[in-house]
Amino acid sequence: MKEEQIIVGGQAVIEGVMMRSPHAYAVAVRRRNGEIVVKGEPLPSLAEKYPALKLPILRGAATLIHSMLLGIKALNFSATVSMGDAEEEESKGNKSQFETDPTASNAPVEITSRSRPANPANSDTGNKANAAAAGSIAFALVFNVFLFIVLPLLLTNMIFVYFGGGTIESHSASGAWYAEAWAWIRAALHPIRPSVAFNLVDGLIRMSFFLTMIFSFSLLRDIRRVFEYHGAEHKVVYTWEAGEELSVDNARRKRRQHPRCGTSFLMIVMLVSIVAFSAVKFDSLFLNFLVRVSLIPVIAGVSYEIIRASARSRAQWFFSFITQPGLWLQNITTKEPDDEQLEVAIFALKESLKLEPAEELEPARVA
Repeated sequence: MKEEQIIVGGQAVIEGVMMRSPHAYAVAVRRRNGEIVVKGEPLPSLAEKYPALKLPILRGAATLIHSMLLGIKALNFSATVSMGDAEEEESKGNKSQFETDPTASNAPVEITSRSRPANPANSDTGNKANAAAAGSIAFALVFNVFLFIVLPLLLTNMIFVYFGGGTIESHSASGAWYAEAWAWIRAALHPIRPSVAFNLVDGLIRMSFFLTMIFSFSLLRDIRRVFEYHGAEHKVVYTWEAGEELSVDNARRKRRQHPRCGTSFLMIVMLVSIVAFSAVKFDSLFLNFLVRVSLIPVIAGVSYEIIRASARSRAQWFFSFITQPGLWLQNITTKEPDDEQLEVAIFALKESLKLEPAEELEPARVA
């Protein structure tokens, strides 16, 4: 049995879950009235179309890029559903100011699960969601590059200038505050050639920013809901890997921390980046910044191969060791889901598996 035939994964989205099987994906989102709407599509095989993507490192980089694009697509769908519900509630609220329904009651909404077309909202809502998604992607790219590449690099350089015997005192002849500030910045940012120690500090600063951001987000109610769906996704994946029936009762008993989660992958990326950035270095902050950006696909590919090799080898202790920090981090990025959230995750996986060839539906067995 081929590995690509048995592995499933997913991602939490707004009030829902995206599940991906080797040749298809499906996004299930619960609307505010209790219904579950779903969008599912087959996935083209990039490796079959481009054989070079089967090569080590290249396949990891391609998988990362494809997963990011698919994740954005899934988030866009969930945002469209959410915006449609918000507009519908706003319309009902405006109507209720002028009309009173004598048959209205306080009875709870009946929860139903059924598939919906790919576009659950009108075209205007879809266009708004697409525009919002494009703006969010552009902002996220710029923000993440600044927060996780530029700022750690600059702060680490300043630390090594100061503790390396240099000086960050200004020497401005004019004495004006702006001249003093500019002279101080120039002294503090005198380029330091990165070493292993330099990149270790750089990585620790980057990780501290990441942990602070994740912890801060976890305090927000809406983000906590996403983290609960994240936990539901992991529990359902565990259920599938155990070969058990995809039911809420079976999924409820599973762990919410999974070693193949993206957070575990990020921990490997951090370690690989320290080595890679130490091997390729320049006496220029700008060139070191370009190196960090350009090596992202290579680092992702190498990290993918490390996880792939360690998971398939007999040295399971090594795989457990390198993924343990990611499992610890998942105590923040996943929360315990309720039964309705598990139902959504199960619905997404079942819809994805419907698009798979029948002979390839045997699940992975975990020890």
